[in-house]
Amino acid sequence: MAGLLERLFKVIQATLHAVISKFEDPIKLAEQGIRDLKEDFDNSLKGLAEVKAIAISTKRELEEKKQIAQDYENKALAILKNAQAGTLDQAEADRLASAALEKKQEALQEAAQLKGSLEKYNMMIKQFENKIAKLKEQIKNWENQIKTLKARHTVAVSSKKINQQLVSMSSDSTSALLEDMKAKINEEEALAEAYGSMESIETDIDKEINAAIGTSASADIQASLAELKTKMLTDNAAQGQASVQDNLAQQKNELENE
Repeated sequence: MAGLLERLFKVIQATLHAVISKFEDPIKLAEQGIRDLKEDFDNSLKGLAEVKAIAISTKRELEEKKQIAQDYENKALAILKNAQAGTLDQAEADRLASAALEKKQEALQEAAQLKGSLEKYNMMIKQFENKIAKLKEQIKNWENQIKTLKARHTVAVSSKKINQQLVSMSSDSTSALLEDMKAKINEEEALAEAYGSMESIETDIDKEINAAIGTSASADIQASLAELKTKMLTDNAAQGQASVQDNLAQQKNELENE
């Protein structure tokens, strides 16, 4: 019993998958429908050509029967004229003329049958032409619809992928990514600061070494510094002397004005 139910479940599952797969691809179904219509269209064209060929043959045969009937009528009339002219016995002329008219009647009956058949063929041709026109218009409409469906399907698939990506990137995951970026940046900044402090340590050690040996600068720097100090002293002395002379001149001017 369990095995039977399991097999039944598998059959139902396979059927559902088949149905779902069909609904998942409506474009292929529509394209198959267009192919079927085109096949019907080709068959209709072939049938129309066959019926037209029969109609053409029937019309020719009808014209031939009409011409045969006319010929027998002309023959009967010629026989009667010969009898009237005395070149043919009247009784014989009547017999032959009657036979010709019977042939004419048979030809007319066959022509009537052919005419009825021709009318049926023309009706069939008209029906075929209407069907072909409708199929042609339907195929055209379906082809336009399938183009629109394909374009909409492409847009829908692209939008679906984009929306799935947007949904997967939730606020929590985005915040987590930003936090990771901040942590990495902080780490890089800390490393940069560490390397900078190591450089200053090396500079401080160099200063301590120079102080231990009694010099903080090279001989050239010390000579330049001494020269600069001497120049400053000279400039200060000159400025002081000029200031004294200016004071004396000012006092002299004040005494003279008194």
